[in-house]
Amino acid sequence: MKLIVGLGNPGKTYEKTKHNIGFEVIDELASRWNAPLLQSKFKGAFSTVHRNGEKVILLKPLTYMNLSGESIRPLMDYYDISIEDLVVIYDDLDLPLGALRLRQKGSAGGHNGIKSTIAHTGTKNFNRIRIGISRPPQGMKVPDYVLSRFSAEEWTDMQDVVKKSADACEKWLEKPFIEVMNEFNGS
Repeated sequence: MKLIVGLGNPGKTYEKTKHNIGFEVIDELASRWNAPLLQSKFKGAFSTVHRNGEKVILLKPLTYMNLSGESIRPLMDYYDISIEDLVVIYDDLDLPLGALRLRQKGSAGGHNGIKSTIAHTGTKNFNRIRIGISRPPQGMKVPDYVLSRFSAEEWTDMQDVVKKSADACEKWLEKPFIEVMNEFNGS
């Protein structure tokens, strides 16, 4: 069984904000797989589907970003999902807007959703799909920036990245994450 988690904040206020790009990827997968996130448990919205002979859970934690691990850990425990079968998708200030980087481990890099995930899973060694949102313009505070919406032009570009991220998740159901990393980090 695999668990694909997109990080973000619940509610209309946060839709299409930079911090919610992980939710967008989960929505893309849910749409592709006709798997709406109708189940509400573990402080999150999720769905369970069968893909490539394997059970896959799509999860959007509804805890708000800073407490994401409070949703991820109980779901992993309940379904007995190993850390190797987890991928977390989130925004990254340190990557250029629209850049995509897959990693198997790393620090939180100042990202509170990842800090919470590390704290609740007890490890930094889990698969990640990082989506670049760039740094805020001079004089803008990081919290204001990550909670701001993309411009119309940026949003158009980000739709391609969301699709590419969903493609990477689908590939991960067919082959080891390291191979998916090699394929998508080079593109």
